[in-house]
Amino acid sequence: MTSTIDIQIGDLTDERVIRLLTDHLDDMFATSPAESVHALDVSALAASGVTFWTIADGDDVLGCVALKELDPEHGELKSMRTDAAARGRGLGARLLEHVLAESRRRGYRRVSLETGSQDFFAPARALYAKYGFSETGPFGDYALDPHSVFMTLELR
Repeated sequence: MTSTIDIQIGDLTDERVIRLLTDHLDDMFATSPAESVHALDVSALAASGVTFWTIADGDDVLGCVALKELDPEHGELKSMRTDAAARGRGLGARLLEHVLAESRRRGYRRVSLETGSQDFFAPARALYAKYGFSETGPFGDYALDPHSVFMTLELR
């Protein structure tokens, strides 16, 4: 039996997606003070200007990512999540590559993100750094926060 990993626009009414996003928010609130949690809930992911994708293996939804347009040249990576049981399979890298390709297709000059400063987020920060993201100051509506790390990637 072969697996088919597929990235597609996510269905925000799908109970598997809702579970994944609930797990994501639960981890964010367990790891960071509430005022430092910037993860989007289902209604915010459904807003105009936000595109949401899932990665699946057959019927198993294994992860998700979103891209929020800040302006016509700047996108923000949001809601990057791989299910705990599926980690270590390179799915996060595939989601990130998908978002970066879409960002280039849209003509963005840069992509930025906010992630946590705690050890829990170290693997995510390492992945972003591997793809060329570097630490920067707050962007958009963010304020300086010791619980946040801000990163950006200039696209060519």
